[in-house]
Amino acid sequence: MDELCYPSVEAAYQAAKWPVNQRAQFVEITAGKAKKLGRLAPGFNQKKWDKNKVSLMASLCRQKFTNSPKLREMLLMTEDCQLEERNSWQDKFWGTDEQGIGENHLGKILMVIRSDLVKPMEIF
Repeated sequence: MDELCYPSVEAAYQAAKWPVNQRAQFVEITAGKAKKLGRLAPGFNQKKWDKNKVSLMASLCRQKFTNSPKLREMLLMTEDCQLEERNSWQDKFWGTDEQGIGENHLGKILMVIRSDLVKPMEIF
């Protein structure tokens, strides 16, 4: 994203909250540190972010699984299994809680990407 190579989808996702000229600080940090730093973004507009965050995450995840043959194969190995980002930190937007309650947007994104990866390539 922005001609930078981030160490994780989380780092790229959180960097997107910052002005383009300040995103390089996310290139060499862990996902956990990126999440904390993302909360400090100057001039952050939550309403605007909420409108675009799912499509941004989908784009970043698609890059992750199309650019890495190993990760692509791992995703494809899940075949038609239901994918769920179950977590203990109560993130019911991207995943589900320990009881499986939540919107599971990350799981849905991964299943769409997986489905797209198994479709035969269209030739124009």
